[in-house]
Parts: sequence; structure tokens; C-alpha cells
Amino acid sequence: MPEGHTLHRLAKLHHKRFAGGQVRVSSPQGRFAEGAALIDGQTLLKADAWGKHLLHHYDSGLVVHVHLGLYGKFTESPAPLAAPVGEVRMRLIGAGRSGDPFGADLRGPTACEVLLEPEVDALTARLGPDPLRRDADPDRAWHRISRSARPIGALLMDQKVLAGVGNVYRAEVLFRHNISPDRPGKQLSHEEWQAIWDDLVDLMKVGVQRGVMVVVRPEHDHGAPSYAADRPRTYVYRRVGEPCRLCGTTVQHSIMEGRNLFWCPTCQPR
Repeated sequence: MPEGHTLHRLAKLHHKRFAGGQVRVSSPQGRFAEGAALIDGQTLLKADAWGKHLLHHYDSGLVVHVHLGLYGKFTESPAPLAAPVGEVRMRLIGAGRSGDPFGADLRGPTACEVLLEPEVDALTARLGPDPLRRDADPDRAWHRISRSARPIGALLMDQKVLAGVGNVYRAEVLFRHNISPDRPGKQLSHEEWQAIWDDLVDLMKVGVQRGVMVVVRPEHDHGAPSYAADRPRTYVYRRVGEPCRLCGTTVQHSIMEGRNLFWCPTCQPR
């Protein structure tokens, strides 16, 4: 599932390409036909993101909410667009303030719906602070973490506690701070939490800028290749059975609340 930096990167891209101009919206697949009819021809005021949720705000007060889920994806190309290929849930065509016509096709999202502003407020109220938002308050997450017996590895993935963090950032930020994913949240110090938060802010900003998750410090960025040819190296994510880049201990794997978990038992002692 795409992590929060992907949605913020999309929001920036869509704001640049479509905001300030009228947007033609359709649903070639038909599953978003009613929603598309409500906003077709309106002016997009802004696109932003909160965690893993993308929000398009239109001048009528309507908001299109998109959650990509596991399979959702946008493809972008200059207009005019070719005939739709595959199950295109939503097609956007507009020029924005730049005057350069562009299009975007959305396929396979978990959610693509039209909301009113109060419904957006209700949605975001259920989410924890997002490290990529300027208005984020890390103490909102700390309030829940410091009172919880759940492991910090689970709390970081709980979108009600912290919005936008997924499996890669979870595994890597805990490694970077030598914290076991099994440690109960209430056993973290406030200083440890603040260091995790500040690191997530920096790492996720790089993810927005570069489009990939860069999590290995430059002095450690050598040796065994990444888990995939088109991805930067990681410390522990998807490296089960391989030696830790720092100490050589075998990287471990388990399942925590239904999600794969990776850690180094030496660098992250229980």
C-alpha cells in the first residue's frame, strides 16, 4: 500500500497541474459516474493529502476523496488523452493556472467518492497527526502512545494514532533509533518519541521530493543491494535472513497485527 509521501506527492502534482482551472471529470468505468457528474466542469481550488488520503477541493464546496488502498494508481499524461485502457474509475482533464492541458487516470482505488466539507472534517478527525502536514501536532500521537500497552511497531501503523506511516517507514525508523518494535508504547520516553517524529518528518519529506523512500544514511549506503532493483537500500525492510548492515546479525521477520515486521535483534534489543 502506498505510504503517505506518495499521496502528498500526488497532491502537489495535481495542485500544480489542475488547480485554478476548470476540470473535466468522467468515469469511463462507470463506478464513479454519479460523483463525476457532480464535479465535472468545476474549478479545482486545491489538492492536498492527510496520511494516505488524497483530497481534491472544488469551488462548489464538494471534495473528492481518494484512498488508493493496495491496488490504486494514477497515471498521468499530456492532453488530449488516448481512449481509456482498463478499468479507469476517474479521469481528470484540465489545464490549471499553467495553461498546459494535462490528464490523469485513476484505477483500482479502495475509495473514490464525493464528500461535503463536514464529512472531510469527520474523516480527518479520525486520523492521527501526519508528519508531512504543517499543522501536525506530534503530542496528539504521544498522548495515545504513552498510555498504550500495544507495541510501538503496531502503534506506528495505526492510522488513528499516526497518519501516513506504512510498513517501510515503520521498520526503518525503529531501526534508526534502536527501538524494538515489540516495546510497549508506554515504555517509550517522550524524548524517544520526539526523535522518531522528527526523523519521520525528514524522511517523508525526502520521499515526497524524490518519489522513493530513502532511509539508509549515506555512510551505510553500500554493500548488499536493495530488495528490489528500483528501490533504494533499506536497513531491515524485506531483508529477512540477511546480515544487518551495521552489526551483521541476521535480520528477523514476524507478523504483527497481520502485517510483516522486520528488525535486527542486536541493534533493536527487546
